[in-house]
Amino acid sequence: MFDFFWNLGSFIFALGILVTVHEYGHFWVARRAGVEVLRFSIGFGKPLYRWYDKHGTEYVIAMIPLGGYVKMLDGRVDDVPSDKQHLAFNNKPVMSRIAVVAAGPIANFLFAIIVLAAMYMIGVQSAKPIVGNVQVNSRAVQANIQSGDHILSMSGKEVNTWQDVTFSLMSHLGEDVIEVKVKDAQQQIAIRKINVDGWKLDKQDEAPLTAIGIMPFRPALTLTLGHIAKESAAELAGLQINDTIKSLDNKPVTSWQQFVQIIQSSPNQTLSLNIERNGINQIIQITPQARQGQDGTMQGFLGVVPLLEKWPDGYIETRHYGPLDSMVLGAEKTFELVRLSFDMIGSLLTGQVSVKNLSGPVGIAVGAGTSVSYGIVAFLSFLALISVNLGVFNLLPLPVLDGGHLMYYIIELIRKKPVSEKTQELGFKVGAIVLIALTCFALLNDVSRL
Repeated sequence: MFDFFWNLGSFIFALGILVTVHEYGHFWVARRAGVEVLRFSIGFGKPLYRWYDKHGTEYVIAMIPLGGYVKMLDGRVDDVPSDKQHLAFNNKPVMSRIAVVAAGPIANFLFAIIVLAAMYMIGVQSAKPIVGNVQVNSRAVQANIQSGDHILSMSGKEVNTWQDVTFSLMSHLGEDVIEVKVKDAQQQIAIRKINVDGWKLDKQDEAPLTAIGIMPFRPALTLTLGHIAKESAAELAGLQINDTIKSLDNKPVTSWQQFVQIIQSSPNQTLSLNIERNGINQIIQITPQARQGQDGTMQGFLGVVPLLEKWPDGYIETRHYGPLDSMVLGAEKTFELVRLSFDMIGSLLTGQVSVKNLSGPVGIAVGAGTSVSYGIVAFLSFLALISVNLGVFNLLPLPVLDGGHLMYYIIELIRKKPVSEKTQELGFKVGAIVLIALTCFALLNDVSRL
């Protein structure tokens, strides 16, 4: 229950920031284009709090925190007095209307640059992309990628983190070969060629690295507890962080994997767990909770996470940058994310990425809660990623989105006359149906992941 409210609160906080940024983009440009703004609302539904500025604009914090909007004076929906015709959005030149509509997504991209720049100035700690294991009969094995290889570049572009490697893989979907520059365990530089001809991300939530057979290096799991979930069977049994597992039902436990297998095979069964706490052995009775596994069978669940062994020297890197370098890096990373987002949309349309990988608000909420728990740097990275996705999504040429309005205005710019109201109305209906269908599909994907 705690995780639910934590994720929900993090989601509302993150969404509130991003929606405010997006709508402020529309608001700021509308004001400078001479459009009268009637309302700036964060959320929908019944207003919880409202106030007015000297221009008469109403600012609203509404009950349903799932979006927002800027309401402008518009002769298509309002009765506009003759003395205010020049302030109506629909009476502005088409270039002014394009600027107002495009300002929302642009604000999201600018926000991502600023957030990423702040992240780089704080300092980014990450694991170097050093290969842990390589799956048998995988594309990575065929490319002769080996355990201990340090990936230096992908198709000529330097990579410093596993996120860089993942983004590079995703950006090369649909190609034949990816050249990977590595430094092997003997410190020798080599070029490996991964055959990605016909490669698709057609399984739900399958990571690109896993799909080609690469397992990033991670320190081994210990038998010492590092985290205990709230209201879990472990907490109810009295287990504590830093307890070390010794045996289970008088059988020695020698690895975390062995412990997990026993717990999963014992749903709702009481077991005697021997632990060491502060140098003293204790016996604790535990009863793993039952939950459904991926194969449909009931499995035991204790709610504990182990500590990891120490990272080897040189495997973790912390990078700090000055203000100017941070802004440049933030801009470069934002551009990369925008390009990758459009690439993924194209891959979804061509079937190279399965629609099973779409995430909706539940997936975003879980991501928000997880990133907040990891600290400010992880949360800033999450905010930047979602801000870019929000901007790109709004640029899709669906009439109910900013991109749909831009499409109509660009057509008007070319034809020298607006698109007919009948055509626009039909487009809005089709766009709404497509948007609702996408939302429902993403929600179904979210539910299937729970």
